[in-house]
Amino acid sequence: MEFSNIDWADIAQATLDTLTMTGFSLVFTVLLGLPLGVLLFLTGRGQLLEQPGVYTALSLVVNVLRSLPFIILLIVMIPVTLVLVGTSLGVEGTIPPLVVGTTPFFARLVENVLREVDRGVIEACQAMGAKTHQIVLQALLPEALPGLLAAVTVTTIALVSYAAMSGVVGGGGLGDLALRYGYQRFQTDVMIVTVSILVVLVQLLQAGGDRLVRKFTRK
Repeated sequence: MEFSNIDWADIAQATLDTLTMTGFSLVFTVLLGLPLGVLLFLTGRGQLLEQPGVYTALSLVVNVLRSLPFIILLIVMIPVTLVLVGTSLGVEGTIPPLVVGTTPFFARLVENVLREVDRGVIEACQAMGAKTHQIVLQALLPEALPGLLAAVTVTTIALVSYAAMSGVVGGGGLGDLALRYGYQRFQTDVMIVTVSILVVLVQLLQAGGDRLVRKFTRK
């Protein structure tokens, strides 16, 4: 296999674009998904703010968005993306659908993580007269931190996969490079390099996430 014809500058730029898409999308996903996940937890059956109607409505929205294949979401959101960032192409045009695609996924992970917190922690806080926001901020989230970090890790890896998939509609990054050169121009060497970079990136993210989880897990 010859790799001499590869434009390594393009590879480097595509890698940077993928990291940029993943990083910015992750920030917005956490900012939106964490409160949504907490709200899903709090309004669930037997929880502090039990509201069956609210929970059902939120759960329906989350499930609908999660059920949409990302490639379809990319296309459906083109008008919205144009309004938000002025383009549906490149790094900027990919971030909105990435956020919409992963926020419900992350919110559901947050809800599940919070459900695993010992019920005794909540009851102890209630016995001391703590308000709901105090219980969430000072007990629930700190207690669930290792699980939340694991959820962020899983979401980040999903974002890398989605970012690569966005190349189908001109989203830029490694997926776009693999499609344009590796597939359409039959440059197998480009395809191998881009796939290898994605594999290494995912491995590094998983290793880093696992390390953080171990660091914050109480002995």
